[in-house]
Amino acid sequence: MTTEEKIIKVCDKIKEFLLSKNKSYGDSVMDPLRIFATSEPDEQIRVRIDDKLSRIKRGDLLALTTESYLDTVEDLIGYLILLLVMKEE
Repeated sequence: MTTEEKIIKVCDKIKEFLLSKNKSYGDSVMDPLRIFATSEPDEQIRVRIDDKLSRIKRGDLLALTTESYLDTVEDLIGYLILLLVMKEE
């Protein structure tokens, strides 16, 4: 498999991951309920990104399985994409 094909495969996987999460959570990232957190949606995304980065910085991921590590990386990529989507609106 070429590098280009690998990039396409990973990007497609992230796309499906984000679409699935969005469907499961009812577009809660872009249109949050704001029951407890009342900050703007882009601020809420940045907080989630900070949480993921904090786990990496603290080294929490070193104790996790490879699967958990990859889940955290996928979550981080997903939140960064959502932030881009939000900023383009």
